[in-house]
Amino acid sequence: MGNLISVAGSAPGGVGVNAAAFIGYRLSGISGAILAVIGITLPTLVIVSALSLVYSHIHTLPKVMAALKGIHAGIIALILIAAYRMAKASFMDKTTVAIGIASLGLLLATSIHPIIIIALGIAAGLLTGVIKSLMGIAMYKEKANKTGAKTELVFPEYYI
Repeated sequence: MGNLISVAGSAPGGVGVNAAAFIGYRLSGISGAILAVIGITLPTLVIVSALSLVYSHIHTLPKVMAALKGIHAGIIALILIAAYRMAKASFMDKTTVAIGIASLGLLLATSIHPIIIIALGIAAGLLTGVIKSLMGIAMYKEKANKTGAKTELVFPEYYI
């Protein structure tokens, strides 16, 4: 089961759908995979369709509009929490902070497509890694663990 979840997680798409496809395929071949995917996605499709129909009839009601404004605030809070956790895990040194700030600045101040900014961030990270490697500076691949000790120290000869 662990191997199945690992393979399902590495394939593009949702882990649940991929796992269902793999299990269905193992049990009954291609028809089993198709039926397993239909079985795992059909309930969600029905529920979302029903909610959409209900919403189309009640979205103009004042209480529904007020509830949705409250939900928007909750969603913004969840996005900010996720962004904070991602930043906390990603910023390891001054270089990564500088790349992050530059990326955010480009995103907010220009009309450059976000995918291009992501690609530029990746390129900047790789370039600084190579430069640090050539200069003989060791780099950390992970943040400090719970005891405060840095883990996964990468020395230059391993990086290039």
